[in-house]
Amino acid sequence: MELGIYTFAGMAPDPTSGVAIDAHQRMQNLIEEMELADQVGLDVFGIGEHHRPDFVISTPAVALAAGAARTKNIRLTSAVTVLSSDDPVRVFQEYATLDLISSGRAEIMAGRGSFIESFPLFGHDLNDYDELFAEKLDLLLKLRESEHVSWRGRLRAPIDNLGVYPRPLQNPLPVWIAVGGTPASVIRAGTLGLPLAIAIIGGEPHRFSPLVELYREAGAKAGHAAETLKVSINSHGYVGETSKGAADQYWPSYEVVMNKIGRERGWPPSNRQHYEAGRSPRGALLVGSPQEVIDKILLQHSYFRHDRFMLQIDLGSLPHKETLKAIELYGTRVAPEIRKALKSDVVKAEPVQ
Repeated sequence: MELGIYTFAGMAPDPTSGVAIDAHQRMQNLIEEMELADQVGLDVFGIGEHHRPDFVISTPAVALAAGAARTKNIRLTSAVTVLSSDDPVRVFQEYATLDLISSGRAEIMAGRGSFIESFPLFGHDLNDYDELFAEKLDLLLKLRESEHVSWRGRLRAPIDNLGVYPRPLQNPLPVWIAVGGTPASVIRAGTLGLPLAIAIIGGEPHRFSPLVELYREAGAKAGHAAETLKVSINSHGYVGETSKGAADQYWPSYEVVMNKIGRERGWPPSNRQHYEAGRSPRGALLVGSPQEVIDKILLQHSYFRHDRFMLQIDLGSLPHKETLKAIELYGTRVAPEIRKALKSDVVKAEPVQ
């Protein structure tokens, strides 16, 4: 299983001082985080797209390209690209360019977006929310299949046998579908034979197992080989030297971010009791000591048999030094034990000759 990190590069005010980090420093910190993740042997680094004052990244491909110049092995993905409000031609060109810069390490994680600011910003009607994504995904997949493309849809101007450049080093350029948990979305990903990324940031993760099975059933029904139907689980979490230390360090920024988003969406307020429930073995938060995070990842793997796990560490205003320490622990103490345990599991599952 691949192990990675994703981030929205938040700039929420510090819970104690009320002062927010400036955009320039946050970007420098982000590049340092990508560099460290590569150095400690993690497999993937993802950057999300937002168009809000509390996040610094509106163009993930640009930030990932900066990281590509400072890393050697780690895969670089959007997490996510809000495809519904973007132009698929430009998305393909940006990530093909990133793929060339990184010597074949680029990926696109495409989603409809959990925030809506980009729709009016780029002149799109929210009433077309679902149709925009379906049309643009169709075009994106055609762009990666062929150098010259002819395409027609309802919400974008047609393309008549035009070439799209540059072409990526990888063929095909990997495209994942990111979902929040709707059956229609996982069926679409499975039917298309595209890898699926599921965000699990609350509740009990095992309840998402039927969605993963639905995805695999849809893929098999459409004739796709089981090994192509990859699954990523993306969750909030933080690794500290001790359980209590991790919980205390992550809670202040977690509280600020989740309650701010909660007020916008009508969620009930988050408190320390809810937070600790999320940290429990069957909760969605992977916050704790290295062993606690190891145990939780392996427990979730027993539910999903997923191919990738992505941890969002730097939520909100988490201090940079704490983010770097958590990345170090994740790469040097959690990842090796996960790989060892899963390798052993594969060996035990093989038939006796």
